[in-house]
Amino acid sequence: MAVLTPLIFPLSISVVVFAAAAVLTQKHVSALTRHDFPDGFVFGAGTSAYQVEGAAAEDGRKPCIWDTFTHKGYSPDGSTADVSADQYHHYKEDVKLMHNMGLDAYRFSIAWPRLIPDGRGQTNPKGLEYYNNLIDELILHGIQPHVTIYHFDLPQVLQDEYGGLLSPRFIEDYTAYAGVCFESFGDRVKHWVTVNEPNIEPIGGYDTGSQPPRRCSYPFGTNCKGGNSSTEPYIAAHHLLLAHASAVSLYREKYKETQGGQIGVTLLGWWHEPATNTAQDAAAAMRMNEFHIGWFMHPLVYGDYPPVMRRRVGDRLPALTAQESEKVHGSFDFIGFNHYLIMRVRSIDTDSSQNPVDYYGDAAVQWRGGDCSMVSEETAGAPETELREPSGVDPRKRCRCRCRYPERGRVRRRRGQSRVPAGLRGSPLPLHTSSSDDSSHILLCGEWCCRNGSDARGYFVWSFLDVFEYLFGYRLRFGLCGVDMSAQARTRYVRNSARWYSGFLHGGELRPVARSKKSDVE
Repeated sequence: MAVLTPLIFPLSISVVVFAAAAVLTQKHVSALTRHDFPDGFVFGAGTSAYQVEGAAAEDGRKPCIWDTFTHKGYSPDGSTADVSADQYHHYKEDVKLMHNMGLDAYRFSIAWPRLIPDGRGQTNPKGLEYYNNLIDELILHGIQPHVTIYHFDLPQVLQDEYGGLLSPRFIEDYTAYAGVCFESFGDRVKHWVTVNEPNIEPIGGYDTGSQPPRRCSYPFGTNCKGGNSSTEPYIAAHHLLLAHASAVSLYREKYKETQGGQIGVTLLGWWHEPATNTAQDAAAAMRMNEFHIGWFMHPLVYGDYPPVMRRRVGDRLPALTAQESEKVHGSFDFIGFNHYLIMRVRSIDTDSSQNPVDYYGDAAVQWRGGDCSMVSEETAGAPETELREPSGVDPRKRCRCRCRYPERGRVRRRRGQSRVPAGLRGSPLPLHTSSSDDSSHILLCGEWCCRNGSDARGYFVWSFLDVFEYLFGYRLRFGLCGVDMSAQARTRYVRNSARWYSGFLHGGELRPVARSKKSDVE
């Protein structure tokens, strides 16, 4: 029987990937409180600008690539985020909800096209005012602002001008934008994320073409106007990596000493397990973890891409110069993982002479059951559809993803869970969602890892509010607090999962909500 070994690295920090700790007894579940976590462990919730703010054409904001994408009808349900939860006009109400819930921190992003509408140059005074007001309101209520600088919302003008992430000019413009953020907000913001999930944006945008800017090539994507699925994902990721390193370098050289903050990056943290007990599938799972997580973690820690990627991708994988390698190496104070799913993968045969080949062909894997990153129209409309992890995976493996992180690594996590009744479109969700039960397992896992030596520093629930979801539009909702998307006032309401989380944050014992057993997403 083949055994899958987690990523093992020669440094001493263990980095936790969230997962359900199903083997723990109910006694342990009922006994855990927030005091079982280390001093300073941060509990929060998050959103992102495009997904939550609304006010898409107000106060000087200009379109981003997601505005263009959704306005052309490409979102899963044909919706846009023009209004969404309208946090732009409701931020004070939302901060009060966070305060009442007991959140330590709120993770949000700054909208590049709101702060610098033309992508470079003049700062928008109204955008500056909004983010200053939001940050001040959070601090007034004792809530830490954790700010993501770039969360997929590239200004459309830069996409039109030079192809966005495909051009090295993106690095320069992004760094200048990050500098405006540090200069304007760094006296109060002490936790910066440079880029959100740079290990997945190049896939949807430049391999499958399922997300903006919809670039792909046959046979890996459909209906794309241009692109090359064999090369462009690696080019886009390369420029995101260099942009991240450039922003970190700027912060450390110019702002860190006086502002005293920390800066890192957040990766998508899907974990891959073999679909069968064969040695081939076990190797495929390890390989996919390197392609997915190691794609960024290896250069951040060692200064170059993983050897398996170098070997399999060849000269289609951009090279890091000696100067770039030096700048990328060690360019983080912490790493964030957004964890949602355990993916089961199968090994596929690939001919070394096969042409063309894309990212998944290079990794030589296939997800069991097809593409689990998307929920089909039929599934999304089914009664109580929910996005859940597959069962049967040893929770210790989920907790012991030992990655090559040095001692300074600080890991923050985000987890979302959702369900939606049949036929829902815009109306409020029921008060009960599955997230309280899932969060209980994940918090148990996090506590277990802290107790066993991992330098875990925080947990952020996705999401604080119902928002426009990139993969689902409004078909699935993840909010601790619901939003009536059919009401002009975007009425907020507190779900049971928010009450559960609040009880835990105010010192209560961790008691999961019982739920019926559902089939796995695999």
